Amino acid sequence: MAQLDQRLHAYRPDLADAALAGQVEAGRFVEPRLMQVIEPVVTVHRAPRFDAMQLTQALFGEQVNLFNEKEGWAWVQLSADGYVGYVNGNALSPHVTPSTHRVAVPSTFMYPEANLKSLPATLLTLNARVTVTSGTGAFSQLSNGRFVFTAHLRRADDFEADFVAVAEMFRHVPYYWGGKSVHGLDCSGLVQLSLEACGRPALRDSDMQEQTLGGNLPANGLDSLKRGDLVFWNGHVGIMTDGKTLLHANGHHMMVVAERLKDAVERIAAKYGQVTSVKRLAR
Repeated sequence: MAQLDQRLHAYRPDLADAALAGQVEAGRFVEPRLMQVIEPVVTVHRAPRFDAMQLTQALFGEQVNLFNEKEGWAWVQLSADGYVGYVNGNALSPHVTPSTHRVAVPSTFMYPEANLKSLPATLLTLNARVTVTSGTGAFSQLSNGRFVFTAHLRRADDFEADFVAVAEMFRHVPYYWGGKSVHGLDCSGLVQLSLEACGRPALRDSDMQEQTLGGNLPANGLDSLKRGDLVFWNGHVGIMTDGKTLLHANGHHMMVVAERLKDAVERIAAKYGQVTSVKRLAR
């Protein structure tokens, strides 16, 4: 049998997604249960332990397929990008509510009342999904009874036009492996989050993005780049804001920065190697 990428296919020796029957070997196959994330930002771990590596994050309102829950740990696959991992089971609810709106700013608050002074307030981040049931002045009431400032929301199908402009809102956000929110994000998280805000789906990791996003440009043609082009290295990706400037979340600065592409290429080459590809997305 061909080896499937376990980041995107839910299978392990004892258990697998029923949809993979005949494609992988497992002790048993199960149909998933649809669940919804009810915490603001939820870590997706490599293993069912709180100290296990963070692979990615799931955001409020996101739907997931649950295959197994044991000792408080849920083994899930994210519906949006297909990523597989373990999350705290308390962060999920079986009561799935179709989302009507998304958070369209880097972060906002969910209040217990339609009052900006009310507490406790819960932080929501860009691309969190909510269900609006009514409007109350400047606030929208959600299906969970809480309130969000209406101007910070967009209808679920109302997307941004420029993913680079979205990414630029995250300048100086700290670098955080596996992160995809204003609290912290990594290079591919920045790309995915920004494209998602524009209604353009992207897979999670940089190698996946390199394989699936855009069309190839000559890797040695770095003098003819445009705003929105993606530059890839082995394990890294950045976004061109113009022909000379790269925006990227990186471990050198430990935050999202915009710097001269020439400087980034020279520094990265000294430690990790040359640019592996340059991709241009369809407009």
